[in-house]
Amino acid sequence: MSGISITPPAQTATTPPTGTLRTSGGPFAPSRAARELGLKRREFDLAVHLGCVRTVPDEGGGGRRVDRDEIHRLRNDENFPETLRERVRAVGTADGAKLMDVTPTRFTRLARLGLVTPVTFYLNRYRAVVWLYLADELRQFAVGEDSAPLLTGRTSQSLRDQLEAGLDRRPRNWRGRQLGFLLRPACDPWARAAVVASFLDPAQVAEIVDDPYERAYVNRLRPEQPAHGLPGSPTAGLAERIMTADDPDEILWLRADLTVTLAEARDHRPAPRPTSEPAPPAHEALEQQRVRPVPVPVQHGSRPEVAGRAGEPERTRGLLGRLRGRNPRPARDRERAARV
Repeated sequence: MSGISITPPAQTATTPPTGTLRTSGGPFAPSRAARELGLKRREFDLAVHLGCVRTVPDEGGGGRRVDRDEIHRLRNDENFPETLRERVRAVGTADGAKLMDVTPTRFTRLARLGLVTPVTFYLNRYRAVVWLYLADELRQFAVGEDSAPLLTGRTSQSLRDQLEAGLDRRPRNWRGRQLGFLLRPACDPWARAAVVASFLDPAQVAEIVDDPYERAYVNRLRPEQPAHGLPGSPTAGLAERIMTADDPDEILWLRADLTVTLAEARDHRPAPRPTSEPAPPAHEALEQQRVRPVPVPVQHGSRPEVAGRAGEPERTRGLLGRLRGRNPRPARDRERAARV
């Protein structure tokens, strides 16, 4: 056991809405907008995913924000904040079974069969996955005409066989829903490719995005997924496995989607590449060193006439000779004076 405990959203106190909101000023960051709406941060993120709260791009490139007019629109509702909170209310198995008037066992079977789709999840202190469902969707499912046999009748033999074989569509259904949440605000083709790639194993992504610069760009644009535990912990590893597609049909579908989206992104604009000139290959560098002229060192203490005889000007040799007393002209002068 890792000892990491993640508190479920239902156990966190709701922040009451703040006082009077000023009409002037820029848009709010997500944390401030959540306080203005009286929502917990998880509830606020869910409200954004569901389209209950509209966001605008941040001009500074710091993510998305909520305009003040949007805050005013939501707060002017006569049943604020209860209406907004109920739309994002997520419940677990026990509360979901009560809303649908079924036993928790039957509710779990319905969820494993994919008849009700979770909207989020968390990991408890025992690293068990706790799935949460929208209360509003469960109520709608319970009153549907086609749902009555599933809620009260006997489960068919074919469905029971699938359950006994270990069928559990909750992770895949959550991933499909989360994919739709993240694709909605992604306007750029490269951002959409990054969203699709975030649900595939890195090895799968490398096979499709074979260009290293494109792959690095896609990884940089990957959306942030909910954090579960410390990075590298068993809890974080379990959450990462839930977020990664493992069903063969799901993997094939995501790979095909990534291939099409990547082609659209390449047609839209190329991925950024380094602007500096790359270093020459190793064999070219060795060739440059091989043809570079090597200076000939002059040994100290060597005879100057030997060191500078080849190709040295005559004037220089005469000057050096006079400085060292080796010029023959002084000897001829002495002979001429003796004859006189």
